[in-house]
Amino acid sequence: MPVSTRSVPPRSPEPTSTLVPASQTRLVSWTALVLGLLLFVWQLGDTGLVDETPPLFAASARAMAETGDWLIPRVNGLPRYDKPPLVYWGMGLIYSLPGHGRWDPLGTWAARLPSALACVAVMLALARTLLRWPQARRNPALTALSAALAFALSPLVLLWGRIAVSDALFSGCLAIGLLLLWSSYANAGRRWWAGWCLLALAMLTKGPVALLLAGLTLAGFGWLQRDWRGLIRRLRPLRGAVLTGLLALPWYGLALQREGEAFWRSFFGYHNLQRFTAVVNNHQAPWWFFGLMLLLASLPATPLLILGLTRGLRGEPLPAALSLQRFAACWLMAVLLFFSLAATKLPSYWLPATPAAGLLVALAAQRGAWLAWRLMLVLAALLAAGLAAAPLWVPAIVTPEMPSLPAELLTSGRLPWAAGCFALAAAAGLSGWRRGTPVSLVALQLPLVAFVPLVLLPLAELGDRLRAEPVRQLAAAARHHLVDAAARTSPPAAPTPLAMVGMLKPSLHFYSRQVVLFEEAGPAGVLNLAERLATERRQGQQPTPARGTSLLLVIDTATAALPHWRGLTPRILDQAGIYQLWRLERDQLEQRAIILRAAGLDATWRAPRPERY
Repeated sequence: MPVSTRSVPPRSPEPTSTLVPASQTRLVSWTALVLGLLLFVWQLGDTGLVDETPPLFAASARAMAETGDWLIPRVNGLPRYDKPPLVYWGMGLIYSLPGHGRWDPLGTWAARLPSALACVAVMLALARTLLRWPQARRNPALTALSAALAFALSPLVLLWGRIAVSDALFSGCLAIGLLLLWSSYANAGRRWWAGWCLLALAMLTKGPVALLLAGLTLAGFGWLQRDWRGLIRRLRPLRGAVLTGLLALPWYGLALQREGEAFWRSFFGYHNLQRFTAVVNNHQAPWWFFGLMLLLASLPATPLLILGLTRGLRGEPLPAALSLQRFAACWLMAVLLFFSLAATKLPSYWLPATPAAGLLVALAAQRGAWLAWRLMLVLAALLAAGLAAAPLWVPAIVTPEMPSLPAELLTSGRLPWAAGCFALAAAAGLSGWRRGTPVSLVALQLPLVAFVPLVLLPLAELGDRLRAEPVRQLAAAARHHLVDAAARTSPPAAPTPLAMVGMLKPSLHFYSRQVVLFEEAGPAGVLNLAERLATERRQGQQPTPARGTSLLLVIDTATAALPHWRGLTPRILDQAGIYQLWRLERDQLEQRAIILRAAGLDATWRAPRPERY
């Protein structure tokens, strides 16, 4: 039987002021703000940038601040077309503050703060939406707080909320835009334009996918609500799309005018169309990948999420003011379906669904969910048991970059703390054993909040010390040798080039503040490096002859042991972790390249690579 699309007039919502007193609204809002700052901003700058992608964002933003070119991001002497500029603008504004290098020596406050603040803003938006539009009379204030925490405690959000990339900012702009659109629908079309303005910011963060996800969400919601006319009348999608375009498209036009075909091919052709239609960078996964992400990204609250999603997708049309659960279900399904159809799949693509998941978890608990609640407690207990059994499985971890990681994890003493947090969460959740309530959900969530300062941040410092600090140390050493060599030469000679082979770490470029030529570990890397030093031009790097010159080379021990890199007689200037800093005479490199060419090998660096840096 076909589904009717006849408009169902929504009933007027009850006055919200009688449901959530102003004092409770203020208390929940301030609590969400304080917890958000603890989860995402506390100790944000204590560790360095995590390779490989965050240093590319950070270096591009810092270059904007230093050069004054705020139109096109550039990194390592090349334009970077992968994302629109909003995240770079946010980072760059902080990099341009006076004395930035003194209070942010690692450069991570500036690079991570846009992501962190976006997550805090989403927590506040979720709480405020449920406070303004309670979906039931049962504990609306605690339901609002639990929704904010259900979003923030997602493992994906905790990770990407502290990483210097664009995903958290994009998800934040999209989430707040969608919440504003639903609020306008619930409020008879008032401030219909606000959500479309936030979608413009999302487009300036990651591109046209913002409008596609919003359109799929609204289409599914209108179909399930059977209120197409009311939705169109209140949200004015045609005017809204025009408003979004007027705000977002000028940057695209200016970038296209300046950069021409290169920008069109890279941004639209590769980073948008090709990522959807073909696998790029080997980011291939089965079609059910995001179904798995749905299960993992809300642990241990996944049973509540599934219950909330099921309730949101079924049933009769609801009054507009009581349709938030249905809207959140359509929102989550839009992300699931769209990215499941995409050929390229990454865990971060699920991030736009996490605010909707937070709503569904909280609303499921508000209406009671005895079976889902008990399953959630079992999952929390199993996670606690798995962490308590860490000595049995941690030694099996193999990390070539951090060979001592398993031993360091066990001696850190943080894994028992992690087990304790989840065990305490399961014990606190027993207060809702019969049905599960917003009170018991918040009680379960608070020990998981403690997990961040007690476990997650100390382990992040451990990983930074083992994985990232050696690269920072060699970047400082390389910078010292380059400055020292320049000071000893009169008149100044051509700058000594800096290269890295094997493990490619853009943080070397960020912290050395030098153009770095990155090359693969294989034999082609020798040929490529020799040719690039002699012929390649980029901003900050000019070709120079090999005779009588040298280069600084950062190489890991595994790459240095390969036959084509052995026997080059370098001078080892410094070493840290698995890396060494060589001063290598270019004549030696050129002779090795001649031998490899005679063996029939060819250089590969001139082949088109959409994501060169």
